[in-house]
Amino acid sequence: MKKSYIVLIVIALLVIISGSVYFIYLNKDLPSLTKLERIDPAMASQVYSSDGEVLHSFFRIENRKFTPYDKIPQFVMDALLSSEDRVFYSHWGINIVGVLRAVLVDIIHLDLKQGASTLTMQLARNLYFGYEQTWSRKIKEALTAIQIERTYSKHEILEMYLNINPFGNNSFGIKSAALRYFDKPVEDLDINESALLVGILKGPSLYSPIRHPERAQKRRNIVLSTMVDNGKLSKAEYDSLKYIPLNLNLNDPNEMRIAPYFTEYIRRQMNRLQDSLNVDVYEDGLRIYTTLNTEIQKYMELAVANQIDKIQDRARRQRAFNNFRKMMTDSAFKEITTMQIAFTAIDPHTGQILAMIGGRDFKKSKFNRVTQAKLRQPGSAFKPFVYTAAIDNGFTLADEYLNQPTVEIDADGKRWTPKNYGGSIGGLMSLREALRRSINLVTIRLITDITPSLVRQYARNMGISTPLAAYSSLGLGTSGVIPLELVSAYGTFANNGVHVKPISILKIEDKNGNVIYQARSQRREVLSPETTFIMNNLLQDVVRRGTGYSIGSKFNFHHPAGGKTGTTNDYTNAWFVGFTPDIVAGVWTGFDDFKLSLGPGMTGSSAALPFWAEFMKMVYDSVEFKHGSFARCSGVVTLKICKESKKLATPYCPDAYDEIFNVKYKPAEKCDIHTGPQSTQGVRRKRF
Repeated sequence: MKKSYIVLIVIALLVIISGSVYFIYLNKDLPSLTKLERIDPAMASQVYSSDGEVLHSFFRIENRKFTPYDKIPQFVMDALLSSEDRVFYSHWGINIVGVLRAVLVDIIHLDLKQGASTLTMQLARNLYFGYEQTWSRKIKEALTAIQIERTYSKHEILEMYLNINPFGNNSFGIKSAALRYFDKPVEDLDINESALLVGILKGPSLYSPIRHPERAQKRRNIVLSTMVDNGKLSKAEYDSLKYIPLNLNLNDPNEMRIAPYFTEYIRRQMNRLQDSLNVDVYEDGLRIYTTLNTEIQKYMELAVANQIDKIQDRARRQRAFNNFRKMMTDSAFKEITTMQIAFTAIDPHTGQILAMIGGRDFKKSKFNRVTQAKLRQPGSAFKPFVYTAAIDNGFTLADEYLNQPTVEIDADGKRWTPKNYGGSIGGLMSLREALRRSINLVTIRLITDITPSLVRQYARNMGISTPLAAYSSLGLGTSGVIPLELVSAYGTFANNGVHVKPISILKIEDKNGNVIYQARSQRREVLSPETTFIMNNLLQDVVRRGTGYSIGSKFNFHHPAGGKTGTTNDYTNAWFVGFTPDIVAGVWTGFDDFKLSLGPGMTGSSAALPFWAEFMKMVYDSVEFKHGSFARCSGVVTLKICKESKKLATPYCPDAYDEIFNVKYKPAEKCDIHTGPQSTQGVRRKRF
């Protein structure tokens, strides 16, 4: 054998061995078949309202949303294949002709100048290899593309490509890009929009329509021209399209636009849940179904927008701010005297949170005053717990207490002399009249009789979890509460004595549609039907004739409703919490600085109730839902009572009225003042 042949054989063997070693070296870095069969890119989790609206997406870096192949417009497919891979349906991962042409160009230039990557190779690059310009990366990319083609159909590859690729400006996948640049569903993209998005894929930063609109438009037109070359667009159509501006409608994916306080509340809950569910809320493509009703939320926001500036202006005009104004600039004064609000609405029968506003402006303050404010005193809005405990333990609405000053020992051991609003005093007053007019002195005498610790227990049973000091001042709402819990507690009156813990998440599905979390209603019967009926009737009286009177007289809301105002010392907190058979809602207004007062006269009736009344009026006028009714109760009877003796009226009582009683505690004695025709002129009995 000639030496030349031996040399050639040795060289060939060396080439084969080197190639094999190099192939083995490359192959160890290739993704396994198992990994290829489970391509699982990070997906943003979607948050939905109860009426099907997308509230927001939770993502860490990649705001990627999945869109199935059949939901992607043909415009997008035509633009993509025309500009990136016209022979996509005829190759098996590698375009041999394109590769040979690229190799020739690269050899001539002694550099990696030509691409020749198929869509499948680009998919492999984005999934596994990045953008390093080396022969090794190119070969790995090609080998992986072949495996991808063997594992998936052409439609599946296109689907993955358009869902995985980055489109710039924190948008990953075609659905996210459609929302980011045009604020529309991917299904609604037109031909120009499709071409623009496909054009961005060439270089998301280089062709960003936000940073480089002219460059992006030129790139879009190049994509359109490739569609002409590929027979997907006529020359006349191209000529009419190329001058159309980009017409962007930008949407910041990080901005929570619908119910931001509620959405952030959901995010915090998901952070707590994800460990127990063994998921990553920011990458696992979860579908989170919530209780929020976007229509009800809309009317809550509208009610706040209609009222808050008027109430804010009245607060700023108060004398209490004069000293602050002197000490600071106008901008600082405006900032510190910006009135805040906490407003939420719940379905009392299910506990589902229907709407939520946690502050004046989410962009300026993410602190959610509905769920995170724990030290705000409820004032007289706490009184219903006192009266509930009394009614449930044998007291009646006809029972009377003196509306006279009393001296109490406060929680810190100091003498405390409570007063009524406006400093008024009077004689004997029934419990019905006392709550209707929100009389402090009667409430203090009542809580002293039934004990503050008993009232605290009733408040606990109805959902209040914050520390409650068991002193008589508790009856006037001196212990802080969480607004969401206070509103939920009032829902007990609307739900026939059953308290349902508030919920905001109905269920969670993984990206494959499997339910991994289902809300369970936490219900507890805490009041008898008799007590509930009586308290419900009493709180309706507050709305009909008491501190909530303007709900009907001024705001023309005439559906059955009960509720209670609340105002704390120095007008630092104003409340109204109320309910109908269908909805319980509550409003707090005040300043974040506890030292600042809303000003004289800024009571719950004037600074909180208007929001509630306008909101309820709009909901009942505009939202379609079945209106319920308050539960009836056979254990409560209506009896004629003598106004003077507070006993069962006789035919001779000159002033009798109807009152309701739990049958177990109804009065048995008849009036002993008016016993005959002559007694109607008798001397009125004094009570002390």
